[in-house]
Amino acid sequence: MKNQLTEEKVFKDPVHNYIYVQDQTIWNLINTKEFQRLRRIRQLGTSYLTFHGAEHSRFSHSLGVYEITRKIISQFERHGYPDWPAEERLVSLCAALLHDVGHGPFSHSLEEVFNTDHEEWSCKIILEDTEINRVLKAVSDDFPEKVAAVIRRTYPQPIVVSLISSQMDADRMDYLLRDAYFTGVNYGTFDLERILRVLRPHKGQIVVKESGMHAVEHYLMSRYQMYWQIYFHPVTRSSEIILRQIFRRAQELYVEGYSFEWMPNSLQYLIQNNMTVHDYLKLDEALIQTVFAQWAEEKDPLLSDLCDRFLNRRLYQYITIDNPDETLLNEISDCFSSIGMNPDYHMEIDFPFDLPYDVYRPDKKEGEKKEKAPILLLDEQDEISEISAKSDIVRSITGLHQGEYHLYYPMEPLKKNSHLIPESLKKRFRID
Repeated sequence: MKNQLTEEKVFKDPVHNYIYVQDQTIWNLINTKEFQRLRRIRQLGTSYLTFHGAEHSRFSHSLGVYEITRKIISQFERHGYPDWPAEERLVSLCAALLHDVGHGPFSHSLEEVFNTDHEEWSCKIILEDTEINRVLKAVSDDFPEKVAAVIRRTYPQPIVVSLISSQMDADRMDYLLRDAYFTGVNYGTFDLERILRVLRPHKGQIVVKESGMHAVEHYLMSRYQMYWQIYFHPVTRSSEIILRQIFRRAQELYVEGYSFEWMPNSLQYLIQNNMTVHDYLKLDEALIQTVFAQWAEEKDPLLSDLCDRFLNRRLYQYITIDNPDETLLNEISDCFSSIGMNPDYHMEIDFPFDLPYDVYRPDKKEGEKKEKAPILLLDEQDEISEISAKSDIVRSITGLHQGEYHLYYPMEPLKKNSHLIPESLKKRFRID
């Protein structure tokens, strides 16, 4: 027990009440500069522009994932389940804590524009010359590789991977409860304690006692509601569109040789796809917001306007389009061009299938590289079945999509030039 702290550390937490740290390695990881950086990365990206309370950080979420993982393992150990490999405790806790350490500012939007992957950045931070790497190497020389393998889902013990990356893992359970709390909604809540009590290690995987199926149904329904009411919220999508457009416009200008009034080196290296871990770790949301404030004064009118819109929440309006056929979109594009708008930036069709969320899939999605284990039920005869085979509720929401096509656009130039817009489009865009 040489890795144990002489005195347990405790974090007060609004979701889990308390978060307990008993391992010296975990405490040392929390105090690294790479992990502390997560205080400066919002968990929900631009959702604070829709739900004003959604200011919580990747730091608090990562602690929450660690705590749920710690509770699951403690229960396995307390009951002495033989299928839980006790020697995997520390690597599981470290992977849970560090799974999001590679997130950048407004992570998913940044990833989409610059073709980066936060999981790969997490692994680089773990494996390269960082404070985190030194803490992990103090356990053993190969320990960083073990933690990175869990995050990459290549670790030879699938039961360890499934703790933080499966269809019902500690990551999802924490972010649903945490995001519901900070956005002020009730439908994201579920009975976490009940779920933790019915989890079992079984033949190299984590399963749920069949008697706990209804608690899992509640969890999946909460997930369904959160995706459509919070993560797919059309106002949040508008802010994400503008954010992506800022990054895309900055990239275009840089390639064209535009002379920025201010361009921090770390962001320049990101645009060049030439980032070291040291450079990447300088990126946080405080820096990006400062960059946007500077770029709002740039000579390029498009970049300036986009940054001003994002900083001051002058978001794009949206209309629902049942059938975004090419004829209609060309008509809208021509109309926008005729009044001086830029269709490449001032109109965007959005359908919420590209987010890094899914409600529940029992099988691997076509084209997906890394499969996430489905939810398995264990009956009294020790037989295993996938939950949608037993649950009508889960079967009804599996693969269910209720999204609509939205067209996003700035309203101000349309109103200013309403006399030049055809009547059919005036009605569609609700211009008086």
